[in-house]
Amino acid sequence: MSYGDAMNARVRSEERRAEIVRAALEVIAERGYRGASLAAVAERVGLTQQGLLHYFPTKDALLVAVLQERDQWDAVPNTRWRIDLLASLVEYNAMRPGIIQTFSALLGESVTEGHPARAYFTERYADVRASMAEVLRAEYGDRLPNGLTPERTAPLLVAVMDGLQYQWLLDPESVDMPGAFRDFLGLLGENPTDPA
Repeated sequence: MSYGDAMNARVRSEERRAEIVRAALEVIAERGYRGASLAAVAERVGLTQQGLLHYFPTKDALLVAVLQERDQWDAVPNTRWRIDLLASLVEYNAMRPGIIQTFSALLGESVTEGHPARAYFTERYADVRASMAEVLRAEYGDRLPNGLTPERTAPLLVAVMDGLQYQWLLDPESVDMPGAFRDFLGLLGENPTDPA
C-alpha cells in the first residue's frame, strides 16, 4: 500500500468514526445510554455490529468518544473563558437541543453506581468548577460584590447553567435559558448591602 493510499484509508476511517459518534449521539438522545445498543448505532450508519466493533471495541469506548466530541464543540481555543463567553455558550446551547438532551440524559444516568460515564462527569465537574472560579476571579478579583469568593460561587454558576438546561429541555416555550442565565450573571455583580 502506498503512502497516499494509507493516508486516504486513514481519512476514511476517521470520517467513519465521526459518523458513528454522530449516530451514537442521536441514539442516546432518543433512548438514553442504557437503552442505546451498539446494534442500533451500527444500523444507523449501515454497518453490522461486528463492523462497528472494528471502530469502537466496546459500548463504553463509544460513550467516551461521544462525550469527548461534545467537549470539543464547547472548547474555546487559545483563550480563556470569560463571563460574556459563558452567556454566548448558553445561547449556543439553545440552538442545539439534541446535543444538550444527550448530555443531560448521560449526566442523569451517570450518578448511578457503576455507570461508565461516572468518572468522566466527576472529573469534568471538578475541572469546570476550577475553570469557573478562574473566570470569576478574572472578572471580580478575590471577592464578588456579594461577598462570596470565586470558589464558593463557581458551583452555583455551574448549577444554574445545568439546571436551566433541564428546565429548558422540559419546557422550552416557558424557559428562556439564555435570558435567565444573563439575569443570573447580573445577580453576581450586585452588592446586597448597596442601597441602590
